Amino acid sequence: MKSCRSKVLKRVQMYKPANLTLVRRNNMKAILYVLLISFILQNCVNSTDRLSSAGISGVNRAGELNNIKFNDMLGVNAYEWNFLQDPANPDLKEIFEPKMSLIKSFSGVRHYLDWEKLEDSPGSYTFNPTRRGGWNYDAIYERCKRDGILVLSCIKEAPNWLYNTYPAGQRDANNVPAPYGSNLEDPASYIAQAKVAFQFAARYGANKNVDRSLLSVNSTPRWTQDPVNEVKIGLDLIKYMEADNERDRWWLPNKRGFQSGRQYAAHLSAFYDGHKGKLGKNAGVKNADPSMKVVMGGLAKADVAYVKEMIDWCKENRGYRTDGSVDLCFDIINYHLYSNDNKSTQWGEATRGVAPELSEIGKVADEFTQLSKQHAGNIDVWMTEAGYDINPGSPQRAIAIDNKSALMTQADWILRSSLLYARHGIKKVFYYQLFDDNAANPIQYGSSGLVDGLKRRPAADYIVQSSKLMGEYFYKETLSKDPIVDVYVSGSKKIYVLAIPDEKNRKGSYELNLGGAKTATIYNLQTGTDEMSSKKVETSAGKLRIDVTETPVFVQAN
Repeated sequence: MKSCRSKVLKRVQMYKPANLTLVRRNNMKAILYVLLISFILQNCVNSTDRLSSAGISGVNRAGELNNIKFNDMLGVNAYEWNFLQDPANPDLKEIFEPKMSLIKSFSGVRHYLDWEKLEDSPGSYTFNPTRRGGWNYDAIYERCKRDGILVLSCIKEAPNWLYNTYPAGQRDANNVPAPYGSNLEDPASYIAQAKVAFQFAARYGANKNVDRSLLSVNSTPRWTQDPVNEVKIGLDLIKYMEADNERDRWWLPNKRGFQSGRQYAAHLSAFYDGHKGKLGKNAGVKNADPSMKVVMGGLAKADVAYVKEMIDWCKENRGYRTDGSVDLCFDIINYHLYSNDNKSTQWGEATRGVAPELSEIGKVADEFTQLSKQHAGNIDVWMTEAGYDINPGSPQRAIAIDNKSALMTQADWILRSSLLYARHGIKKVFYYQLFDDNAANPIQYGSSGLVDGLKRRPAADYIVQSSKLMGEYFYKETLSKDPIVDVYVSGSKKIYVLAIPDEKNRKGSYELNLGGAKTATIYNLQTGTDEMSSKKVETSAGKLRIDVTETPVFVQAN
């Protein structure tokens, strides 16, 4: 409204009476002036209401760039064996090119990294090869950097030497990563993970001046001629580290896996900078590489109140920076959300997935970005788990729509989710996940893979094609709610993306105004290929009517 009102003032300036105190002498001119302001302001309000009612409130209506690049909406979750394991030779731990070619379909990878792989026993760190599994993280990260794939390393799950401090019957990797009986609001309780985070950041971060005496690896070979681990510093391969995963997990008995917002903030404070350096020089990410960004663990329950509780803990226990901002122990807010018919929650009685625009996810994204603006210095908000199953028994399944299979619906909904999150100001998106856990199992998230074997599914085809066409374009604005018409720009170039926000094979049309363009190119998604189909058409005095379906269509003026 602010930008709209400022435009109103400029537009009506020419009609303003020379002196409103002379209104008695010029009643008609003053009345017309007031009516004109009222009419234009009401038009502003109506415009806002029309977009809000479409579930696209919070979008950039002023046409100003929000620095959201479309490629940043196209990440995926994966594990080390997705990179390194040839199914025909599982003991060979080097990049398996057929799988790597699939991973290159995505702009980013959220790497699920079990803590025990890095620290097999207390203080015994291994990276290449790891003591458990023999994995080569150096090779994975080097290859991702070479291929331009951003990596978010999520160090998660308590190692057995830590959870074995719990009583028998309560020992679980999902437990809170602190010794049994610890004060969970004391950062010192999390010093073990703060130390492994320091070692990881020192190796894979950009700082080449880390004190070598603070670093260690277990260099004992596992067997004769086994490669040994070596200390390495400042490899500059990783820019983002995530402190565990879904620490608001409520589902374990006795809540032994659950941390409140205050407890997780204490955990993060240790992980971030060793609780402002109080835990020692060898604890915390920032003490190894101040440029490394710390991402809070994605929340299973997308609740802004949890993050607000974290911020309040930081105010009380970390204070304020010299610029007056809260000294937060995280650089990026992060949550998970799966669009379904149970208000997009991960618990309860969902029966199926739903189209992204018909669910709560746009509203929730607005809540998180607003929280960031009001209470967290407008730091970035990421969404690192979303997706749809294809098993017909899953409560998170994509549905078949008329003659469109569940696989094709999954493709539509995944791509439209990316478009939605860009519209709502989310800075990065990672889908769950690269491969199925078990496609034959109807359990939720078991069949949500975007590739199958050594072949892309349609959703991954759509990601590849849209990235190739406009991955380097930035979201600019939304022109229409139904059909949705988004505008992406790159310099002077502009691409329009149109889609019907529904899940019943509804169709429509929209007339684009392409200015003085005499021709335009229409791009349509297709499966089994890296390229969209394209067709060059003539405009009618710069205008072009486009047929729109629930599968996004792309238009570029020539």
